[in-house]
Amino acid sequence: MVTRSTASVLKTERDVPLSYEEIRRYGRQLIMPEVGMSGQKRLKRASVLVVGTGGLGSPISMYLAAGGVGTIGLIDFDKVDLTNLQRQILFDTNDVGKPKVEVAKRRLEALNPNVSVKIYDTVIDSTNALDIIREYDIVIDATDNFPTRYLLNDACVMTGKPLVYGSIFRFDGQVTVFYPGKGPCYRCLYPDPPPPGTVPSCAEGGVLGFLPGMVGAIQANEAFKLILGVGQPLIGRLLIIDALSTNFKELTVKRDQRCPICGDNPTIKELIDYEQMCGVRVTGEEIDYNMSIEPKRFKEMIDRGDDIEVIDVREHVEWEIVRLKNAKLIPLTQLPSRLHEIDQTKTIIVYCHTGMRSALAVKLLRDIGLSRTFNLAGGIDRYAVEVDSSMPRY
Repeated sequence: MVTRSTASVLKTERDVPLSYEEIRRYGRQLIMPEVGMSGQKRLKRASVLVVGTGGLGSPISMYLAAGGVGTIGLIDFDKVDLTNLQRQILFDTNDVGKPKVEVAKRRLEALNPNVSVKIYDTVIDSTNALDIIREYDIVIDATDNFPTRYLLNDACVMTGKPLVYGSIFRFDGQVTVFYPGKGPCYRCLYPDPPPPGTVPSCAEGGVLGFLPGMVGAIQANEAFKLILGVGQPLIGRLLIIDALSTNFKELTVKRDQRCPICGDNPTIKELIDYEQMCGVRVTGEEIDYNMSIEPKRFKEMIDRGDDIEVIDVREHVEWEIVRLKNAKLIPLTQLPSRLHEIDQTKTIIVYCHTGMRSALAVKLLRDIGLSRTFNLAGGIDRYAVEVDSSMPRY
């Protein structure tokens, strides 16, 4: 029995032909009553925008292309990095240094030449989001930062487009569908962004490579259901995935009548760029408290023999990978209880992986009066790039 809980997101039912090659290609899903010829034609007419081509965007876009979604948009301004290859299955070693969207377009069109792949090698922001999103039936959030999530949410509410949301961290994942007029939006679930730096990114906290595949596949599944108009999309339902215990649970999310974007009396009337509100740049670089020291200047201080105390606020597992000489390990979570271990007579340099946690540590130390405390800009990762290329990077 075909179950239909919501109409297809497609506004028209214009007929599109399926070639003999397409019929054979999609044969295994054509014989499903939930799809059939009419459903496959809906997929061919559909357009889906995937924002981000990384860990989530890779499996999402591959399944959309393989399943016959006619038009796939890809937004990403990044280049392929060696650290991506553990989870971003669109890319291989030979792609390192190349623009992600260009590589992704070639891979998806090789996977299915019947689909059209549009690429945007740019940052999505308040100046272009509405124009880009209006061209698509569905938007899929495959990003990894709060500024873009709030931007996409607001743009989708303003344009009436469903937003398939997913997030990952270590062994945990979340998926839901924000559909304007049919359920809550992202701001109903998360009204305010977290304080800057309090939620680590995957670069800071890590993620196992298979988790984006699990979450991304579920996001693709939600997009297919919305296009076909079958099943029960995750509207008003937040799916929580714990891969470590292989546990799935659901939370009900209700629309907030006081929501500033989708509530009864919305106060947000236009898009803004949220990186300042969230305390980070869209690229996820370090928080800027004007308390930083550049890696090369830090190296000069070391070479001069300056009287400095170097504090590493990463976790022990990161310390085992790579560390700076003569640094003292005090993880950020332990810092308030271990202040007595810091030599307060010296200039204090604090570092972490990319500079976010150490910026919080610097603020904490300065707030208690240690004014000669500085953040190593970009963390140990930037130090390895600009000062000591012999150091391992992760």
